[in-house]
Amino acid sequence: MPTPRQYELVYIVSPTVTDEAVAELHAQVEAIVGKFKGSIEKTENWGRRKLAYEINHCKEGIYVLELLSGSGEMVAELERRMGVAEEVLRHLVVRVDEELHVAERTAARRAKERERRGGSRGLPSGTVDVPPSVDPAVTPGGNQESKEGIEGVHG
Repeated sequence: MPTPRQYELVYIVSPTVTDEAVAELHAQVEAIVGKFKGSIEKTENWGRRKLAYEINHCKEGIYVLELLSGSGEMVAELERRMGVAEEVLRHLVVRVDEELHVAERTAARRAKERERRGGSRGLPSGTVDVPPSVDPAVTPGGNQESKEGIEGVHG
């Protein structure tokens, strides 16, 4: 059996549905996951939220997030069941572990790129090239004392 992958299942339930019906829907998800020898790692009920646009004449929906581990067959069955459930307005299943690996690879590549660019400027790694500050007492036309001497003569 292949190693189980991690998935996020988010579904939006119609606001006309009772809390018991939402719990029953979660029980159905648990049954499907158990049938395919998967596991539910976390469940979050985000509650009633306003939808970005109207779906089936509903302006609000009850959002539920499930963090699952299991096989691709389990995900296919979950998507099939969510698609035919009348109380589910929308659902989405996303594979999490691949996204994490991509993010880790991207962060490593960016760190290597920063190291390479910093090294090409001759800077030690971890340092920042800061321009020298400008002293306001020294002006391009001369020093401060010579200007005071001129003002004293005329004034």
